[in-house]
Amino acid sequence: MTPRDPNATSVLEESPAFTQQKPGGVFVVIKGPDRGEQVVLHGPPIVIGSAPGCDLVLSDRTVSRRHATAAIEGSHVIVRDLESTNGSFTHGSRFSEIALGYGAELKLGKTVLKFLPLEEAMEPAEAASDSFGRLVGRDAKMRRLFSLLQDIAPNDTTVLIEGETGTGKELIAEEIHRHSRRADGPFVVFDCGAVPRELIESALFGHVKGAFTGAISDRKGAFSEAHGGTIFLDEIGELALDLQPALLRALDKRAIRRVGANHYEQIDVRVIAATHRDLREEVARKTFREDLYYRLAVIRVHIPPLRERGRDIDLLVEHFVRQFAGGRELTVLNEDLQRLRSYTWPGNVRELRNVIERACVLSKGDTLNIDDALGEGLRQAPASFRTGLPFKEAKGQLVEQFEREYIIDLMKRHRMNLSAASREAQIDRKHLRELLRKYGLDMRGETHDGGE
Repeated sequence: MTPRDPNATSVLEESPAFTQQKPGGVFVVIKGPDRGEQVVLHGPPIVIGSAPGCDLVLSDRTVSRRHATAAIEGSHVIVRDLESTNGSFTHGSRFSEIALGYGAELKLGKTVLKFLPLEEAMEPAEAASDSFGRLVGRDAKMRRLFSLLQDIAPNDTTVLIEGETGTGKELIAEEIHRHSRRADGPFVVFDCGAVPRELIESALFGHVKGAFTGAISDRKGAFSEAHGGTIFLDEIGELALDLQPALLRALDKRAIRRVGANHYEQIDVRVIAATHRDLREEVARKTFREDLYYRLAVIRVHIPPLRERGRDIDLLVEHFVRQFAGGRELTVLNEDLQRLRSYTWPGNVRELRNVIERACVLSKGDTLNIDDALGEGLRQAPASFRTGLPFKEAKGQLVEQFEREYIIDLMKRHRMNLSAASREAQIDRKHLRELLRKYGLDMRGETHDGGE
């Protein structure tokens, strides 16, 4: 894959739903007279230098004729300096041989190269079944997902799951675990957005007695608890930037060091991470480490929101009715199904599940009564506008209707927690406050800046 910007993460303009990293990578010149030149390492070793016969020929006069070589050796890419005159450097240190990670930069003479992964789109065929474990879906996007999960579950490849809140990322991670060779081992969930920042390192890696005030005994961290199984790092995009290097070391070394300890402990875990954020954009904004992103996105899976899976509403409603009806045969009226189909479901499958669960509890006869279970947004008629108005005014009314319904649902789901709501919506907290006031939703007595 050709990078869009050699100074940033390699990002596809129209990112496919599923991607995987191929062995090797690509060296891109990001500084020097040959800026923009690149060479792919995918098979045999390559040589970089100023001589005409090199695989990447550099015109930089401070680069030796045969300056360095790169080779794939097992699961690593090894770069060796070929006794160059001016040396090879990374992070300001000269090296003769180094194992290179994605996102790393090399300085050869006055030329700087960046090592990026080769990513390819994966296009799995649609699975024959409309389920994968407890996951259900009839839409073609979901059936392709099921096919992919069937393929990747048996191995230990690291997986990054992207998708909006409520799309079922944790359930997908759990099904990958249940269909893997680690199924008999532990499945440990660690929510990076739910643990106080000062406690995250201890919660992830553990601590020894006396490591800090309150550490009255040794404690295992999430990685140790997941030994022999799978660790699911939920909302990885919430992890503070200064804590990311420790996680990167754990992933690279497959070893952790407890807070206050002097030695590393080997761990045997499969890592699955998830986020509702676009981590490539976070990398571009320098709020997420590029090398950590590449380490996590060996296989990248994007989960479509429910509004893009029109064929799945009926199937999911039927599935949840069976799950929550307590053995009763509850009929769903066609007009109620139509209402459910026409809603945008900002909370995705989780929101639909909650609605059907409430409806099953509240229904007394043999017909599912969804009226009492629906939130305000679902009770209201679909968004409408008057064509008799000027275009700008009609558009303004429709936008206001959308904004009001979106903000009401957003704040209800986050219990008026302004910080959490603004993160999910990816809008500034100040702007969210202004929207609350605009629509008379800035309820006195509620806490908008509460903790997680």
